Amino acid sequence: QVLLAESGGGLVQAGGSLTLTCAGSGFGFSNYEMSWYRQASGNERHQVASIHPSGRINFADFAKGRFSIFRGDNANTLSLRMDDLELGDTGVYYCNARDVFSNRLFWGQGTQVTVSS
Repeated sequence: QVLLAESGGGLVQAGGSLTLTCAGSGFGFSNYEMSWYRQASGNERHQVASIHPSGRINFADFAKGRFSIFRGDNANTLSLRMDDLELGDTGVYYCNARDVFSNRLFWGQGTQVTVSS
């Protein structure tokens, strides 16, 4: 059974930091491009950052310079370090896994991040 379990969300003041973690199981983690997406209330889901098995990293423009993404293939984990958080960063953050060969996708259930003023 495939499982992507996010953790680390919560309430933080603007300017603060959070680290989200995604633990994967039930699939070949090292063959998957891992990503974080977020969805604000009433809005579409947008990609925040991705990290390919090769190590190639991409960030959305709003995340550049503030967020960092890490993967640990030995432990099947994905992390997102978020610094200098802004009110607009509020939303549900989802872990996503994409098989680089078949494009098969898996999603986690999401973790809520709320940034307060």
